[in-house]
Amino acid sequence: MARITGIGGVFLRAGDADALAAWYRDALGIPLADHGGVTFHWAMGSTPERPGTTTWALFPSRSSYLGGPNQHAMMNFRVDDLPGLLAELRAKGVRVLDDYEESEFGRFAWCLDPEGNRVELWEPAVGM
Repeated sequence: MARITGIGGVFLRAGDADALAAWYRDALGIPLADHGGVTFHWAMGSTPERPGTTTWALFPSRSSYLGGPNQHAMMNFRVDDLPGLLAELRAKGVRVLDDYEESEFGRFAWCLDPEGNRVELWEPAVGM
């Protein structure tokens, strides 16, 4: 059975991503990269093949990556078997989007929760 193994990321839509990034950096001390995100590395539950990370990032308000314009945040869940999980979700009647992406970071797919929020599912590449 495929399963969720952790939170891969939390993404927020921002009206002024640069200003909001500065606030998170200056007020909370989050060491944001130039692209407006940071990757936290897990101390527990990681292996050399799957070190485990969680990314926090800001996206411009006009970005469609997070879903519709009323969705202000998107969760990214790490999974151990993306094709298996997608099959299980479809069998349960979950709306799985047609989008599917493979990159050097791994495999990505998306589904919608019952309120129409886009949820990202990520099977990390080895070493991520």
